[in-house]
Amino acid sequence: MNVHTLIHEEVHFGFGLAPAINASLQWAAVMVASKKEALKALHEAKRSAPDQLEVLIALYKFYFYQGEIEQAEDLVFQTLIKASLQGGFSHKWETLTTECADWNTIRGPERIFLYSLKALAFIRLRQEDLRNSAAILDVLERLDPNDQVGADVIRSLYDAIQAENENENENE
Repeated sequence: MNVHTLIHEEVHFGFGLAPAINASLQWAAVMVASKKEALKALHEAKRSAPDQLEVLIALYKFYFYQGEIEQAEDLVFQTLIKASLQGGFSHKWETLTTECADWNTIRGPERIFLYSLKALAFIRLRQEDLRNSAAILDVLERLDPNDQVGADVIRSLYDAIQAENENENENE
């Protein structure tokens, strides 16, 4: 059966994906209600294309939405490391500057690195680690001043949580 007949519209996972990898990711999207089947498809894609960054993103998003934050976090770190290796810059986000890479590249490991760094900031928020989330968001603001990856959404969540915490402290 054709994936298109199941979901009527293909999910866009990235550019330049091999047809077999894209098919596995599409099947995972179709089977998202069945954790076992979706994971089977995602892990098959990862086995077939271990260096395909889009596969890692699909995996960490899946784990995150399943509430499995530790697995998502591990995959985000894997993605950051692989993206940095492919892009020729350090995976140590704290040390990065605007000169380390072309952060305005729309497609490529630089964009995936920034996108995954945004995911890490959100994970830190979920873990109630506001200090590290803010530090990551500060790096994103420096590397992506035009906010092409949408980190402002995470910054808004951070600001709301920070304001709520300050209000609670004042009321104690």
